[in-house]
Amino acid sequence: MSPEREWRLLTSVRRAIRTDPSQVALTEAYPVLNETVVVKILDLALRVGESMFAVGASAHDATFAITRISQVYGLTGVQVEVTFNAISVSYHRGEEDWPTTLLRVVRAASPDHAKLQRLQALVVDITDGMELSQARIAFRIIRRTPFLYRPIVVIVARALLTVGAAILFGASPLIILLTFISALCAAFTQAGLARLQVPSFFSQIAGAFVITAFATVVSALGAAGIEPFTDVQPSIIVASGIVLMLSGLTVVSAAQDAIDGFALTAVGRILDLTMQTVGVVLGILIGLEVARLFGFSVALPNDALPFGSLPSQIAGAAIIAVAVALFNGAGMRIILVSAVLSVIAILGYTFTLLLDIHVGAASAVGALLASFVGILIARNLHVPSVAVTTAAIVPLVPGLTVFRGLLGIVDSDGTAEGMLVGISPLVLAGTIGVGLAAGASLGLYLGTPIRETLASVAKSRARVRR
Repeated sequence: MSPEREWRLLTSVRRAIRTDPSQVALTEAYPVLNETVVVKILDLALRVGESMFAVGASAHDATFAITRISQVYGLTGVQVEVTFNAISVSYHRGEEDWPTTLLRVVRAASPDHAKLQRLQALVVDITDGMELSQARIAFRIIRRTPFLYRPIVVIVARALLTVGAAILFGASPLIILLTFISALCAAFTQAGLARLQVPSFFSQIAGAFVITAFATVVSALGAAGIEPFTDVQPSIIVASGIVLMLSGLTVVSAAQDAIDGFALTAVGRILDLTMQTVGVVLGILIGLEVARLFGFSVALPNDALPFGSLPSQIAGAAIIAVAVALFNGAGMRIILVSAVLSVIAILGYTFTLLLDIHVGAASAVGALLASFVGILIARNLHVPSVAVTTAAIVPLVPGLTVFRGLLGIVDSDGTAEGMLVGISPLVLAGTIGVGLAAGASLGLYLGTPIRETLASVAKSRARVRR
Protein backbone atom coordinates (compact mmCIF):
# COMPACT_ATOMS: atom_id res chain seq x y z
CA MET A 1 0.00 0.00 0.00
CA SER A 2 1.33 3.39 -0.97
CA PRO A 3 2.05 6.05 1.67
CA GLU A 4 -0.75 8.21 0.24
CA ARG A 5 -3.33 5.46 0.66
CA GLU A 6 -2.07 4.71 4.16
CA TRP A 7 -2.48 8.38 5.06
CA ARG A 8 -6.04 8.45 3.66
CA LEU A 9 -6.94 5.29 5.56
CA LEU A 10 -5.49 6.70 8.77
CA THR A 11 -7.38 9.95 8.24
CA SER A 12 -10.66 8.08 7.65
CA VAL A 13 -10.17 6.00 10.80
CA ARG A 14 -9.37 9.15 12.80
CA ARG A 15 -12.51 10.89 11.54
CA ALA A 16 -14.61 7.87 12.50
CA ILE A 17 -13.23 7.91 16.05
CA ARG A 18 -12.56 11.56 16.87
CA THR A 19 -14.39 14.81 16.23
CA ASP A 20 -12.70 17.67 14.43
CA PRO A 21 -12.88 20.95 16.42
CA SER A 22 -12.14 22.97 13.29
CA GLN A 23 -15.46 21.85 11.77
CA VAL A 24 -17.50 23.39 14.60
CA ALA A 25 -18.91 26.83 13.84
CA LEU A 26 -17.56 29.56 16.11
CA THR A 27 -20.78 31.55 15.88
CA GLU A 28 -24.40 30.71 16.53
CA ALA A 29 -27.42 32.10 14.70
CA TYR A 30 -29.92 34.00 16.86
CA PRO A 31 -33.37 35.12 15.67
CA VAL A 32 -33.75 38.85 15.14
CA LEU A 33 -36.43 39.66 17.73
CA ASN A 34 -36.67 42.78 19.83
CA GLU A 35 -36.88 42.53 23.59
CA THR A 36 -40.60 43.34 23.72
CA VAL A 37 -41.50 40.40 21.47
CA VAL A 38 -39.17 38.09 23.41
CA VAL A 39 -40.88 39.05 26.69
CA LYS A 40 -44.33 38.46 25.19
CA ILE A 41 -43.32 35.00 23.94
CA LEU A 42 -41.71 34.00 27.23
CA ASP A 43 -44.62 35.40 29.22
CA LEU A 44 -47.16 33.37 27.22
CA ALA A 45 -45.10 30.17 27.43
CA LEU A 46 -44.47 30.62 31.16
CA ARG A 47 -48.12 31.35 31.96
CA VAL A 48 -49.32 28.32 29.99
CA GLY A 49 -46.78 26.04 31.73
CA GLU A 50 -47.58 27.46 35.15
CA SER A 51 -51.33 27.02 34.60
CA MET A 52 -50.84 23.42 33.45
CA PHE A 53 -48.66 22.64 36.45
CA ALA A 54 -51.19 24.18 38.85
CA VAL A 55 -54.12 22.11 37.55
CA GLY A 56 -52.42 18.71 37.66
CA ALA A 57 -49.84 18.34 34.87
CA SER A 58 -46.43 16.84 35.59
CA ALA A 59 -43.25 18.91 35.60
CA HIS A 60 -42.19 17.26 32.33
CA ASP A 61 -45.44 18.22 30.61
CA ALA A 62 -45.18 21.81 31.83
CA THR A 63 -41.56 22.06 30.69
CA PHE A 64 -42.39 20.57 27.29
CA ALA A 65 -45.25 23.07 26.79
CA ILE A 66 -42.97 26.02 27.64
CA THR A 67 -40.13 24.95 25.35
CA ARG A 68 -42.53 24.00 22.54
CA ILE A 69 -44.33 27.35 22.55
CA SER A 70 -41.01 29.19 22.66
CA GLN A 71 -39.64 27.23 19.69
CA VAL A 72 -42.75 27.81 17.61
CA TYR A 73 -42.33 31.57 17.93
CA GLY A 74 -38.58 31.49 17.22
CA LEU A 75 -36.90 31.17 20.62
CA THR A 76 -34.55 28.19 20.78
CA GLY A 77 -32.44 27.25 23.75
CA VAL A 78 -34.89 28.51 26.39
CA GLN A 79 -33.88 27.38 29.87
CA VAL A 80 -36.74 26.17 32.10
CA GLU A 81 -36.55 25.50 35.82
CA VAL A 82 -39.52 23.85 37.58
CA THR A 83 -39.72 23.46 41.33
CA PHE A 84 -42.63 22.47 43.53
CA ASN A 85 -43.99 26.01 43.83
CA ALA A 86 -42.25 28.11 41.15
CA ILE A 87 -41.36 28.06 37.44
CA SER A 88 -38.70 30.24 35.84
CA VAL A 89 -37.62 30.67 32.21
CA SER A 90 -34.56 32.36 30.80
CA TYR A 91 -33.53 33.22 27.23
CA HIS A 92 -30.22 34.70 26.08
CA ARG A 93 -30.57 36.57 22.76
CA GLY A 94 -26.84 36.83 22.24
CA GLU A 95 -23.51 37.19 23.95
CA GLU A 96 -23.73 40.99 23.84
CA ASP A 97 -27.20 41.20 25.48
CA TRP A 98 -28.48 40.57 28.97
CA PRO A 99 -30.56 37.36 29.36
CA THR A 100 -34.31 37.77 29.71
CA THR A 101 -35.56 35.89 32.78
CA LEU A 102 -39.13 35.54 34.05
CA LEU A 103 -40.45 33.84 37.18
CA ARG A 104 -43.93 32.83 38.30
CA VAL A 105 -44.96 31.33 41.63
CA VAL A 106 -47.28 28.33 41.42
CA ARG A 107 -50.08 28.65 43.92
CA ALA A 108 -51.53 25.65 45.74
CA ALA A 109 -52.22 23.00 43.12
CA SER A 110 -55.90 22.24 42.59
CA PRO A 111 -56.77 19.66 39.90
CA ASP A 112 -58.94 21.02 37.09
CA HIS A 113 -58.75 18.51 34.28
CA ALA A 114 -61.18 20.35 32.00
CA LYS A 115 -58.90 23.38 32.06
CA LEU A 116 -55.85 21.15 31.58
CA GLN A 117 -57.52 19.68 28.51
CA ARG A 118 -58.10 23.14 27.05
CA LEU A 119 -54.52 24.21 27.78
CA GLN A 120 -53.14 21.16 25.99
CA ALA A 121 -55.41 21.92 23.04
CA LEU A 122 -54.04 25.49 23.02
CA VAL A 123 -50.47 24.15 22.80
CA VAL A 124 -51.53 22.04 19.80
CA ASP A 125 -53.14 25.07 18.14
CA ILE A 126 -49.97 27.12 18.69
CA THR A 127 -47.90 24.32 17.16
CA ASP A 128 -50.22 24.35 14.15
CA GLY A 129 -49.51 28.03 13.50
CA MET A 130 -51.69 30.21 15.74
CA GLU A 131 -50.42 33.81 15.84
CA LEU A 132 -48.90 35.15 19.04
CA SER A 133 -51.59 37.78 19.62
CA GLN A 134 -54.37 35.24 19.10
CA ALA A 135 -52.67 32.76 21.41
CA ARG A 136 -52.39 35.36 24.17
CA ILE A 137 -56.10 36.17 23.87
CA ALA A 138 -57.04 32.48 23.85
CA PHE A 139 -54.98 31.87 26.98
CA ARG A 140 -56.66 34.75 28.83
CA ILE A 141 -60.04 33.19 28.06
CA ILE A 142 -58.91 29.77 29.34
CA ARG A 143 -57.32 31.23 32.47
CA ARG A 144 -60.52 33.05 33.44
CA THR A 145 -62.75 30.03 32.86
CA PRO A 146 -64.30 29.03 36.22
CA PHE A 147 -64.35 25.53 37.61
CA LEU A 148 -66.73 23.34 35.66
CA TYR A 149 -68.95 22.32 38.58
CA ARG A 150 -70.51 24.10 41.56
CA PRO A 151 -69.19 23.35 45.09
CA ILE A 152 -72.23 21.26 46.06
CA VAL A 153 -71.62 18.97 43.06
CA VAL A 154 -68.00 18.47 44.15
CA ILE A 155 -69.09 17.61 47.71
CA VAL A 156 -71.68 15.08 46.54
CA ALA A 157 -69.19 13.59 44.08
CA ARG A 158 -66.68 13.06 46.89
CA ALA A 159 -69.32 11.29 48.95
CA LEU A 160 -70.28 9.23 45.91
CA LEU A 161 -66.70 7.96 45.77
CA THR A 162 -67.17 6.14 49.08
CA VAL A 163 -70.32 4.51 47.70
CA GLY A 164 -68.19 3.01 44.94
CA ALA A 165 -65.62 1.85 47.50
CA ALA A 166 -68.33 0.15 49.58
CA ILE A 167 -69.75 -1.57 46.49
CA LEU A 168 -66.21 -2.68 45.66
CA PHE A 169 -66.17 -4.62 48.95
CA GLY A 170 -69.60 -6.13 48.27
CA ALA A 171 -71.29 -4.18 51.07
CA SER A 172 -75.00 -4.33 51.84
CA PRO A 173 -77.34 -1.44 50.92
CA LEU A 174 -77.43 -0.27 54.55
CA ILE A 175 -73.62 -0.07 54.78
CA ILE A 176 -73.56 1.76 51.44
CA LEU A 177 -76.05 4.31 52.78
CA LEU A 178 -74.15 4.80 56.05
CA THR A 179 -70.88 5.15 54.12
CA PHE A 180 -72.41 7.84 51.93
CA ILE A 181 -73.73 9.77 54.98
CA SER A 182 -70.39 9.64 56.80
CA ALA A 183 -68.49 10.75 53.69
CA LEU A 184 -70.97 13.56 53.11
CA CYS A 185 -70.36 14.84 56.66
CA ALA A 186 -66.59 14.66 56.12
CA ALA A 187 -66.82 16.40 52.74
CA PHE A 188 -68.90 19.25 54.19
CA THR A 189 -66.42 19.56 57.08
CA GLN A 190 -63.46 19.82 54.73
CA ALA A 191 -65.28 22.26 52.45
CA GLY A 192 -66.00 24.52 55.42
CA LEU A 193 -62.38 24.39 56.57
CA ALA A 194 -61.22 25.20 53.03
CA ARG A 195 -63.36 28.35 53.06
CA LEU A 196 -61.66 29.34 56.31
CA GLN A 197 -58.31 28.74 54.56
CA VAL A 198 -57.28 26.06 57.04
CA PRO A 199 -54.21 24.12 55.82
CA SER A 200 -55.05 20.84 54.12
CA PHE A 201 -53.09 18.89 56.75
CA PHE A 202 -55.60 19.84 59.46
CA SER A 203 -58.45 19.39 57.00
CA GLN A 204 -57.35 15.78 56.48
CA ILE A 205 -57.28 15.25 60.25
CA ALA A 206 -60.79 16.67 60.62
CA GLY A 207 -62.22 14.60 57.75
CA ALA A 208 -60.70 11.35 59.00
CA PHE A 209 -61.89 12.12 62.56
CA VAL A 210 -65.48 12.67 61.39
CA ILE A 211 -65.57 9.38 59.50
CA THR A 212 -63.99 7.45 62.38
CA ALA A 213 -66.41 8.98 64.90
CA PHE A 214 -69.37 8.08 62.68
CA ALA A 215 -68.12 4.49 62.32
CA THR A 216 -67.63 4.25 66.10
CA VAL A 217 -71.22 5.38 66.73
CA VAL A 218 -72.49 2.77 64.26
CA SER A 219 -70.35 0.11 65.96
CA ALA A 220 -71.70 1.10 69.39
CA LEU A 221 -75.31 0.90 68.17
CA GLY A 222 -74.64 -2.55 66.74
CA ALA A 223 -73.00 -3.71 69.98
CA ALA A 224 -76.08 -2.52 71.90
CA GLY A 225 -78.25 -4.78 69.74
CA ILE A 226 -80.10 -1.94 68.01
CA GLU A 227 -81.49 -2.91 64.65
CA PRO A 228 -80.53 -2.60 61.84
CA PHE A 229 -76.94 -1.87 62.97
CA THR A 230 -76.18 -5.30 64.40
CA ASP A 231 -74.72 -6.70 61.17
CA VAL A 232 -72.99 -3.52 60.00
CA GLN A 233 -69.23 -3.66 59.41
CA PRO A 234 -67.85 -0.27 60.50
CA SER A 235 -64.45 -1.12 59.04
CA ILE A 236 -65.92 -0.74 55.53
CA ILE A 237 -67.13 2.76 56.43
CA VAL A 238 -63.67 3.84 57.58
CA ALA A 239 -61.91 2.07 54.70
CA SER A 240 -64.12 3.86 52.16
CA GLY A 241 -63.39 7.14 53.93
CA ILE A 242 -59.66 6.51 53.67
CA VAL A 243 -60.03 6.03 49.92
CA LEU A 244 -61.85 9.38 49.90
CA MET A 245 -59.10 11.11 51.88
CA LEU A 246 -56.30 9.68 49.74
CA SER A 247 -57.97 10.01 46.33
CA GLY A 248 -56.62 13.48 45.67
CA LEU A 249 -52.98 12.63 46.33
CA THR A 250 -50.58 13.07 43.43
CA VAL A 251 -49.01 9.61 43.56
CA VAL A 252 -48.68 9.30 39.80
CA SER A 253 -47.31 12.82 39.30
CA ALA A 254 -44.77 12.40 42.09
CA ALA A 255 -43.47 9.14 40.66
CA GLN A 256 -43.43 10.54 37.13
CA ASP A 257 -41.46 13.63 38.20
CA ALA A 258 -38.91 11.45 39.99
CA ILE A 259 -38.44 9.26 36.92
CA ASP A 260 -38.25 12.29 34.60
CA GLY A 261 -35.37 13.71 36.63
CA PHE A 262 -37.25 16.56 38.35
CA ALA A 263 -35.92 15.58 41.75
CA LEU A 264 -36.82 18.79 43.60
CA THR A 265 -40.39 18.76 42.33
CA ALA A 266 -40.75 15.05 43.10
CA VAL A 267 -39.47 15.56 46.65
CA GLY A 268 -41.96 18.39 47.15
CA ARG A 269 -44.85 16.29 45.89
CA ILE A 270 -43.81 13.29 47.97
CA LEU A 271 -43.47 15.42 51.10
CA ASP A 272 -46.90 16.92 50.49
CA LEU A 273 -48.32 13.43 49.90
CA THR A 274 -46.71 12.20 53.11
CA MET A 275 -48.13 15.04 55.19
CA GLN A 276 -51.63 14.47 53.79
CA THR A 277 -51.38 10.76 54.59
CA VAL A 278 -50.10 11.51 58.11
CA GLY A 279 -53.09 13.81 58.55
CA VAL A 280 -55.45 10.93 57.72
CA VAL A 281 -53.60 8.62 60.12
CA LEU A 282 -53.74 11.17 62.94
CA GLY A 283 -57.44 11.81 62.35
CA ILE A 284 -58.24 8.10 62.59
CA LEU A 285 -56.04 7.59 65.66
CA ILE A 286 -57.57 10.59 67.42
CA GLY A 287 -61.06 9.32 66.63
CA LEU A 288 -60.26 5.86 67.98
CA GLU A 289 -58.70 7.24 71.17
CA VAL A 290 -61.63 9.59 71.82
CA ALA A 291 -64.01 6.66 71.37
CA ARG A 292 -61.93 4.61 73.79
CA LEU A 293 -62.21 7.37 76.40
CA PHE A 294 -66.00 7.14 76.16
CA GLY A 295 -65.91 3.36 76.44
CA PHE A 296 -66.53 2.52 72.79
CA SER A 297 -64.35 0.65 70.33
CA VAL A 298 -64.30 -0.68 66.80
CA ALA A 299 -63.64 -4.40 66.38
CA LEU A 300 -60.47 -5.23 64.49
CA PRO A 301 -61.17 -7.44 61.44
CA ASN A 302 -59.50 -10.80 61.87
CA ASP A 303 -58.64 -11.14 58.19
CA ALA A 304 -58.23 -8.79 55.27
CA LEU A 305 -61.64 -8.09 53.79
CA PRO A 306 -61.62 -9.23 50.16
CA PHE A 307 -63.33 -7.49 47.28
CA GLY A 308 -66.85 -8.53 46.38
CA SER A 309 -67.98 -10.38 43.29
CA LEU A 310 -66.62 -9.42 39.88
CA PRO A 311 -69.76 -7.41 38.93
CA SER A 312 -69.49 -5.54 42.24
CA GLN A 313 -65.83 -4.78 41.57
CA ILE A 314 -66.57 -3.46 38.09
CA ALA A 315 -69.49 -1.32 39.28
CA GLY A 316 -67.57 0.00 42.29
CA ALA A 317 -64.45 0.83 40.27
CA ALA A 318 -66.49 2.65 37.62
CA ILE A 319 -68.35 4.71 40.26
CA ILE A 320 -65.10 5.64 41.98
CA ALA A 321 -63.48 6.72 38.71
CA VAL A 322 -66.51 8.80 37.74
CA ALA A 323 -66.58 10.46 41.16
CA VAL A 324 -62.84 11.27 41.04
CA ALA A 325 -63.19 12.72 37.56
CA LEU A 326 -66.16 14.83 38.67
CA PHE A 327 -64.51 16.50 41.67
CA ASN A 328 -61.37 17.03 39.60
CA GLY A 329 -63.41 19.12 37.17
CA ALA A 330 -63.37 16.71 34.23
CA GLY A 331 -65.72 16.91 31.29
CA MET A 332 -67.90 14.12 29.96
CA ARG A 333 -65.23 12.70 27.66
CA ILE A 334 -62.69 12.35 30.48
CA ILE A 335 -65.36 10.85 32.76
CA LEU A 336 -66.23 8.12 30.27
CA VAL A 337 -62.59 7.30 29.53
CA SER A 338 -61.81 7.18 33.26
CA ALA A 339 -64.65 4.74 33.87
CA VAL A 340 -63.44 2.43 31.11
CA LEU A 341 -59.84 2.51 32.33
CA SER A 342 -60.89 1.83 35.92
CA VAL A 343 -62.62 -1.34 34.73
CA ILE A 344 -59.42 -2.35 32.90
CA ALA A 345 -57.39 -1.71 36.05
CA ILE A 346 -59.66 -3.73 38.34
CA LEU A 347 -59.86 -6.61 35.85
CA GLY A 348 -56.07 -6.68 35.49
CA TYR A 349 -55.72 -6.65 39.27
CA THR A 350 -58.30 -9.41 39.80
CA PHE A 351 -57.00 -11.79 37.15
CA THR A 352 -53.41 -11.26 38.28
CA LEU A 353 -54.41 -12.28 41.81
CA LEU A 354 -55.81 -15.52 40.40
CA LEU A 355 -52.24 -16.41 39.41
CA ASP A 356 -51.28 -16.35 43.11
CA ILE A 357 -49.18 -13.19 42.68
CA HIS A 358 -48.54 -10.75 45.54
CA VAL A 359 -51.20 -8.09 45.95
CA GLY A 360 -48.63 -5.31 45.47
CA ALA A 361 -47.54 -6.76 42.14
CA ALA A 362 -51.18 -7.26 41.14
CA SER A 363 -51.89 -3.60 41.89
CA ALA A 364 -48.92 -2.60 39.76
CA VAL A 365 -50.21 -4.73 36.86
CA GLY A 366 -53.67 -3.16 37.08
CA ALA A 367 -52.23 0.37 37.15
CA LEU A 368 -49.85 -0.46 34.28
CA LEU A 369 -52.65 -1.72 32.05
CA ALA A 370 -54.85 1.30 32.77
CA SER A 371 -52.08 3.85 32.17
CA PHE A 372 -50.82 2.05 29.05
CA VAL A 373 -54.25 2.00 27.42
CA GLY A 374 -54.90 5.54 28.66
CA ILE A 375 -51.79 7.00 27.03
CA LEU A 376 -52.69 5.34 23.73
CA ILE A 377 -56.24 6.67 23.55
CA ALA A 378 -55.57 10.02 25.22
CA ARG A 379 -54.12 11.57 22.05
CA ASN A 380 -56.95 10.54 19.74
CA LEU A 381 -59.65 11.55 22.22
CA HIS A 382 -57.79 14.75 23.23
CA VAL A 383 -57.87 14.04 26.96
CA PRO A 384 -54.98 14.48 29.45
CA SER A 385 -53.41 11.11 30.19
CA VAL A 386 -52.67 12.06 33.82
CA ALA A 387 -56.37 12.81 34.36
CA VAL A 388 -57.68 9.44 33.26
CA THR A 389 -54.81 7.50 34.83
CA THR A 390 -55.30 9.08 38.25
CA ALA A 391 -59.02 8.33 38.25
CA ALA A 392 -58.45 4.76 37.08
CA ILE A 393 -56.08 3.66 39.89
CA VAL A 394 -58.02 5.18 42.82
CA PRO A 395 -60.16 2.00 43.24
CA LEU A 396 -56.95 0.12 44.08
CA VAL A 397 -55.97 2.48 46.94
CA PRO A 398 -55.51 0.20 50.04
CA GLY A 399 -57.96 1.93 52.39
CA LEU A 400 -58.96 -1.11 54.43
CA THR A 401 -55.36 -2.27 54.79
CA VAL A 402 -54.37 1.10 56.27
CA PHE A 403 -57.29 0.96 58.69
CA ARG A 404 -56.44 -2.58 59.84
CA GLY A 405 -52.87 -1.50 60.53
CA LEU A 406 -53.93 1.53 62.55
CA LEU A 407 -56.45 -0.48 64.56
CA GLY A 408 -53.80 -3.11 65.23
CA ILE A 409 -51.42 -0.46 66.62
CA VAL A 410 -54.13 1.04 68.84
CA ASP A 411 -55.24 -2.37 70.15
CA SER A 412 -51.70 -3.65 70.70
CA ASP A 413 -50.51 -4.28 74.25
CA GLY A 414 -47.21 -2.50 73.71
CA THR A 415 -45.23 -5.67 73.08
CA ALA A 416 -43.09 -6.21 70.02
CA GLU A 417 -45.45 -8.95 68.81
CA GLY A 418 -48.48 -6.70 69.16
CA MET A 419 -46.80 -3.85 67.28
CA LEU A 420 -45.79 -6.19 64.46
CA VAL A 421 -49.43 -7.23 64.07
CA GLY A 422 -50.32 -3.59 63.43
CA ILE A 423 -47.29 -2.63 61.38
CA SER A 424 -47.57 -5.54 58.92
CA PRO A 425 -50.75 -4.23 57.22
CA LEU A 426 -49.20 -0.75 57.00
CA VAL A 427 -46.13 -2.19 55.28
CA LEU A 428 -48.44 -4.02 52.88
CA ALA A 429 -50.31 -0.77 52.20
CA GLY A 430 -47.02 0.96 51.45
CA THR A 431 -46.09 -1.85 49.05
CA ILE A 432 -49.40 -1.47 47.24
CA GLY A 433 -48.93 2.30 47.01
CA VAL A 434 -45.47 1.91 45.50
CA GLY A 435 -46.83 -0.69 43.09
CA LEU A 436 -49.59 1.67 41.94
CA ALA A 437 -47.17 4.53 41.36
CA ALA A 438 -44.60 2.36 39.59
CA GLY A 439 -47.18 0.61 37.41
CA ALA A 440 -48.88 3.85 36.38
CA SER A 441 -45.58 5.53 35.52
CA LEU A 442 -44.26 2.48 33.63
CA GLY A 443 -47.45 2.32 31.60
CA LEU A 444 -47.06 5.95 30.60
CA TYR A 445 -43.46 5.41 29.49
CA LEU A 446 -44.20 2.22 27.57
CA GLY A 447 -47.17 3.79 25.82
CA THR A 448 -45.56 7.10 24.87
CA PRO A 449 -43.27 5.80 22.03
CA ILE A 450 -46.05 3.59 20.70
CA ARG A 451 -48.42 6.55 20.68
CA GLU A 452 -45.91 8.67 18.81
CA THR A 453 -45.38 5.89 16.27
CA LEU A 454 -49.12 5.56 15.69
CA ALA A 455 -49.41 9.33 15.33
CA SER A 456 -46.61 9.47 12.72
CA VAL A 457 -48.22 6.58 10.79
CA ALA A 458 -51.55 8.41 10.80
CA LYS A 459 -49.89 11.59 9.50
CA SER A 460 -48.14 9.65 6.74
CA ARG A 461 -51.41 8.07 5.63
CA ALA A 462 -53.07 11.48 5.64
CA ARG A 463 -50.34 12.85 3.35
CA VAL A 464 -50.74 9.91 0.98
CA ARG A 465 -54.49 10.46 0.79
CA ARG A 466 -53.96 14.14 -0.03
